[in-house]
Amino acid sequence: MRKLRASRVGVDQGNVELFSDFANGGDMWTGSGARERRKTVTFSEAFSTPPSVHAGLSLWDMDQGANVRADIQADKVTETSFDLVFRTWSDTRVARVRMSWIAIGEVKNEDDWELY
Repeated sequence: MRKLRASRVGVDQGNVELFSDFANGGDMWTGSGARERRKTVTFSEAFSTPPSVHAGLSLWDMDQGANVRADIQADKVTETSFDLVFRTWSDTRVARVRMSWIAIGEVKNEDDWELY
């Protein structure tokens, strides 16, 4: 369990359209080619240490004629950014995906000193 000092907790959040492949016949919709999409998100302010990040789907538009498969995660989390990742496989066809995220972590305090 991660324990944070209450006066130094920062929360940042957002909602990002990861892709829309239906209109242009992209790989996720046709089911061929790259089956992973990543988008780097930059926090509005740096955290003191890498925060805990939760990612989830806020919109997914899938073809009804195939199985629905999705792997969703936050990857490469640093103090300043992380990657939203959506993966699918096999015959799944995805028209569009929008993901929401929330990051919770310790932020610097104006009373912090850096001596060296």
